[in-house]
This record gives sequence, structure tokens and C-alpha cells, in this order.
Amino acid sequence: MRQKLSIVTLGVRDLAQSIAFYRDGLQWHTTHKVGEGIAWFPLGGIVLALYPREALAEDATVDSRGSGFTGITLAHNCKDEVEVDAVLAQMAALGARIVKPAQKVFWGGYSGYFADPDGYLWEVAYNPFTPFDENDNLVI
Repeated sequence: MRQKLSIVTLGVRDLAQSIAFYRDGLQWHTTHKVGEGIAWFPLGGIVLALYPREALAEDATVDSRGSGFTGITLAHNCKDEVEVDAVLAQMAALGARIVKPAQKVFWGGYSGYFADPDGYLWEVAYNPFTPFDENDNLVI
């Protein structure tokens, strides 16, 4: 796995309120469009994403009430599905618990989740809609 953190996704209780806080309050630029259900805030090589807490927990197949889910996931984006499978296999070999095996997902990509030794959830994903630039950064 490359030493690269791609996306920090915060599971939020009220998406509109959270978007207003980061966009209007902090004056952060977002590529969010009304109706998308997710907000992206490019942060110079890393992206902060805001996504509904219940939906994020459902995607990771964990309970949103806090037992196994803290409201945040870390994401490592890959260049293809083969890399997703390889990274998850590498993490399993290192003793990480595979929470959700890699699979095609509702938004059109391919992803799975593992838990690090402290239980923090990492999504390993291939998103065909977000390519990498020449510096290996996501283009959101």
C-alpha cells in the first residue's frame, strides 16, 4: 500500500448543516452540487468528504450507533480493482480485520473496508469517476 491518505470522510448527522459550516463558516471551496448526497472539500492533495452518518455506516456494514463505528472512515483510493484486492490482501496478511470484502458498490466503484489495530476503519476503493493527476492526487 502506498503511503498516501486520499480522503477523510466524516459521517455527519445533518449534511446541509455540515456543508454550511465548512463552506460558509470556514470559507472552504467545495465541489458539492445540490442533490449529490456527499460534499467534497479538496485540501491540497487530500480530500475532506462529508457524508450522512447512517449511510456511511451502512456502506461499511457496521452499526451507526457507535458500536464499531466512530463516525469517520479513512480512505485509500486505488487505480483499479486489482489494486483494491491486492491492498486488502496485504492488510489481511498484516493482521488487519477485513470488515467488508471488496465488491462492486452502489455508486459505481469497487471497495472494501478493513479495521486497523485500533479499530479505525479504512476504505480501500477504486472510483472510476475520480482519476489521479500527474502528482498521484485525486481529481475531485
